[in-house]
Amino acid sequence: QVQLVESGGGLVQSGGSLRLSCVASGRTFNSYAMGWFRQAPGKEREFVAAINWSGGSTSYGDSVKGRFTISRDNAKNTVTLQMNSLKPEDTAIYYCAGSDSAWVQPTTKYNYWGQGTQVTVSS
Repeated sequence: QVQLVESGGGLVQSGGSLRLSCVASGRTFNSYAMGWFRQAPGKEREFVAAINWSGGSTSYGDSVKGRFTISRDNAKNTVTLQMNSLKPEDTAIYYCAGSDSAWVQPTTKYNYWGQGTQVTVSS
């Protein structure tokens, strides 16, 4: 059974930084793509970032490009989202997600989800 556990959320002022981590268990971590999504109150879930099995390919949502960085440490079964220059509109619950595909593509599906971690950015 795949389990994803996020940590690192919290309250930060506009312009600040946060680092989210997701630890995976239950399968061979280094074979699959991983992603981050977020959902704000009253809004649909939004793609934030994704990384392929090796960490050699990444993809970002338009609203976070240049500010967020996704990375992974396959030795520690961990994927990380470094968030800089945070804005109030980044406030949301952030979810770690795992795919059954090794690659990051627009059609990549994510079948495994963490419980989410709250990120709040004050103005």
